[in-house]
Amino acid sequence: MTNVAIIYYSSTGHVHKLAEEAASAAVKAGAEVRLRKVAELAPAAVVAAKQEWADHHEATRDVPEAALADLEWADVILFGTPTRFGLPAAQLKQFIDTAGGLWFQGKLVNKVVSSFTSTSTLHGGQESTLLALNNTFYHWGAIIVPPGYAHEVQFAPTNGNPYGTSHVSNNQVGTPGADNLAAIGHQTRRAVEIATALKAGLAAA
Repeated sequence: MTNVAIIYYSSTGHVHKLAEEAASAAVKAGAEVRLRKVAELAPAAVVAAKQEWADHHEATRDVPEAALADLEWADVILFGTPTRFGLPAAQLKQFIDTAGGLWFQGKLVNKVVSSFTSTSTLHGGQESTLLALNNTFYHWGAIIVPPGYAHEVQFAPTNGNPYGTSHVSNNQVGTPGADNLAAIGHQTRRAVEIATALKAGLAAA
């Protein structure tokens, strides 16, 4: 069985919804799945000052927090993050920065990785955020599996990003639309398919 860790940060719920859809797609693809959020680093007063942020924080209080053991366990790692000035959120980056020990031991080599994001506006940093995450994966020796234009859903008007599923919220509270959910489903299935084939090939080598 292929192990999939979906590790994300979400402040108001858009990335969380994409992560849940990724988890569902991975289960349907026959994978063992861990859905994990990273720890919130923002001060409680800052979170409380924005009602949507506070509401989402409370609604997801029971989602387990990511641990390094989840990275070691996984064959596939999907990272989800909102964009912060064209970069991954500090909360996700802080978790990634703790993985130095696993990297040093070579335990992240050949992990299949892929990432997804959400921004407030169109062209608000989606591609630069995903490409910035890729810089980490190069150092790990991981295998980046993007969605590409490998499925018709990638040609939907609200998709089209071959780097990773990208949702545009327009500063509205709510969930990603059907096209975005279909896109993250495709991205997840593709990552699981490649990881399963890689795992079998390495075992037979």
